[in-house]
Amino acid sequence: MDKPIDIEIRLRAVEPEDIEAIYRWENDHEVWQYSAAHTPFSRHQLTQYVMASLEQDIYSTKQLRLIGEVCGSDGYEAVGAVDLYDFDPYHRRAGVGILVDTAWRRRGVGRAMLKALKDYVKDNLDLHQLYCEVGCSNKASLALFTAEGFEVCGTKKQWLHTPQGWEDAWVMQLILTERL
Repeated sequence: MDKPIDIEIRLRAVEPEDIEAIYRWENDHEVWQYSAAHTPFSRHQLTQYVMASLEQDIYSTKQLRLIGEVCGSDGYEAVGAVDLYDFDPYHRRAGVGILVDTAWRRRGVGRAMLKALKDYVKDNLDLHQLYCEVGCSNKASLALFTAEGFEVCGTKKQWLHTPQGWEDAWVMQLILTERL
């Protein structure tokens, strides 16, 4: 296991050059049990998705994918993605999902992406809260979200179907702004 490092992440919009990385991430069978995707995506489907996303914004689609990247000796490298979903501008909240490239896990990338996302949604979207759902056996995600201030606020019983059977999911929530 690589030692965690203090890493600076830059979040940016998805670009056509990201299709290969997204293709690899979306077709990783190991993460399907934690996501809504359970079938492979083609490069063509992902190309259409990326091209359409260039023309849309979070207020019309109610979702946003951002790419996390680090600066290396060869320039910037995509190391993961964060998704906002169920964006509700009236109630000022959104769900969050995070994926870290296998080569970059356990190195502080997830935490750096989540910190950058928290700053982005407070400063640019004026969100009051973020929430997520974490499978009870997903210790890495639980540790990540807990370390960034998310708290378990509920349990969805037998929510996820896994190869081992049904699994509960925790609903976690982070209040970003002071209460009225």
